[in-house]
Amino acid sequence: MKVYLTVILKAKEGNSAALKSALQNMVLHSRKEKACLQYDLFQASDDENTFTFQEIWENQMALDLHDEQPYIKEFREKHLSLTDGNNLFYKNNKIA
Repeated sequence: MKVYLTVILKAKEGNSAALKSALQNMVLHSRKEKACLQYDLFQASDDENTFTFQEIWENQMALDLHDEQPYIKEFREKHLSLTDGNNLFYKNNKIA
């Protein structure tokens, strides 16, 4: 069963450009994963500090494997501190 994930991250003031660069790097790597069906990054048009991922994975096992990739671990270790810490993760069910 496909996994639909929405992730919202907000950069700390003054960290928008650095966070954007780190997130774009994750997009490049994530889209190469075989089980990645969609991995899109958006920046809010009214708030340069707010970023949203829209992801679709083949199944939960694929998402779990994604979470163990070196570039994801590196982001958590080196770049997660660029966010305000109030990151939101929504696992969704497609209904229409």
